Amino acid sequence: VQLQASGGGLVQAGGSLRLSCAASGLTFSSYAMGWFRQAPGKEREFVAAVVWSGTMTRYADSVKGRFTISRDNAKNTVYLQMTSLKPEDTAVYYCASHRGPYLDNAYYSEELYGYWGQGTQVTVSS
Repeated sequence: VQLQASGGGLVQAGGSLRLSCAASGLTFSSYAMGWFRQAPGKEREFVAAVVWSGTMTRYADSVKGRFTISRDNAKNTVYLQMTSLKPEDTAVYYCASHRGPYLDNAYYSEELYGYWGQGTQVTVSS
């Protein structure tokens, strides 16, 4: 299984970026997908997740209203559209596949995600 994240970069505060995560080696449409991030000196944290069909999403409070997660099962790809970026969004962003197609109440827990991508760096300058 490979999860290849891309789309990171350097952007000014208030700007936008779209991250992509291309999956291979698994039946993509059978899994919910998530995005996490890890800032320097901090623990990795949940950002967003989407069920297998794309019809239900969950977000961390810190990104709600600014980030949008979506997926294209035909392309085996999950996206994270980030707008109104802030310096505190600076982190390495990771995509991960959930253990199943749906999200339960603990959707934010890393323990429920089995496969992880290598991460893509997002830097937001003030």
